[in-house]
Amino acid sequence: MTVRYATEINDPARRIAEAAEALAPRLVDTRRDIHAHPELAFEEVRTAGIVSAELTRLGIPHRTGLGRTGVVGIIEGGRPGPTLAIRADMDALPIHEETGLDFASKVDGKMHACGHDIHTVTLLGVAEVLRDMAPMLAGRVALVFQPAEETLEGAAAMIADGAAEGFDLALGFHNHPDMPVGETGFARGGCLAASDRFDLVLHGRSGHAAHPEVAIDPIVAASHFVSQVQTVVSREVDPLRPAVVTIGAFSGGTTYNIIPERVHLKGTVRTLDQGTRDIAGAAIRRLVVGLEAGFRVQAALDYQSKVPPLVNDDAVLDRMLAAVSAQLGKAPVEGVPSMGSEDFAALAALVPAAHLRIGSGAPGRADKLHNAGYQPDEGCIPVGVQALSRAALELLS
Repeated sequence: MTVRYATEINDPARRIAEAAEALAPRLVDTRRDIHAHPELAFEEVRTAGIVSAELTRLGIPHRTGLGRTGVVGIIEGGRPGPTLAIRADMDALPIHEETGLDFASKVDGKMHACGHDIHTVTLLGVAEVLRDMAPMLAGRVALVFQPAEETLEGAAAMIADGAAEGFDLALGFHNHPDMPVGETGFARGGCLAASDRFDLVLHGRSGHAAHPEVAIDPIVAASHFVSQVQTVVSREVDPLRPAVVTIGAFSGGTTYNIIPERVHLKGTVRTLDQGTRDIAGAAIRRLVVGLEAGFRVQAALDYQSKVPPLVNDDAVLDRMLAAVSAQLGKAPVEGVPSMGSEDFAALAALVPAAHLRIGSGAPGRADKLHNAGYQPDEGCIPVGVQALSRAALELLS
């Protein structure tokens, strides 16, 4: 036994690789079951039940109901040390699936179009690998199965319930269809954007379209705002600091010849650093005040700061990258930041953290996330299990 243990320390790559490949068929079956029964944000009761049952089977103590439907399992290492959290999200999207898969969603209007089913089973695989390697860990691993990532509310809900208490560092990950299976990637520093959103309701005075002079037209005011708000990016933000302002919804009016009473706009603001985030928010608020003076409308702005930028900690990132390189035999590819958002940022704002991109692109396909036909290559599951298990071993060495 002593000789075997020494061999495992000297050759963890082989042990992790063999374990990941052995687990892959069961993980794929579990993924397909979860995929066929998608659950939206804070509805992940069935999925959380599968997670809890698997952790129970593995003998891993865990808590349920954190952040309403979240689960956290704990693996105690063989020696004292820090607590490393590894987080996976569980929720699906309100999209009607059009893949034609045998295991396609059985629920109309709901689909795992972002691969969170992949993430859930990947972390279950990591749980089994690290349970068996627990004596080699100096510290403990917290397995965080999180609800409601798509609404950017689940991480905050779990934190509010005390799920992150005692965490010292954290790892997050996401499947990437732009990269083939077998490759991993990262972006240094700010890798995913802060996400803020706003609702703007403009109240005017309704009237006949033929007599606009006796009405106050909120459509004209709203249209001016849609154009004007783009100057926040082009004229107020440093051009070397990325920012996006997008209006995603514009609703008002009912027919051809009536100026409506109100118009409702919905928008999102994405930034990669807090300074730019503050500038953009202040500028939008100022433009709204100008609408009231310039167009005689009454404006009601609800501006919500959802999640901060996701910023990789260099020390955690570098150790994770070294571990993944050693395990997979190829270095993760450095990429550029994304203006997409990820509420793992809420956890990364509390403790040093790093986020790994795991290639999930299927041969001959050009799939994109949040698409009704999204089909990630399931070969990314054992790759993710290997990468994250080895990273945990390195960070808790």
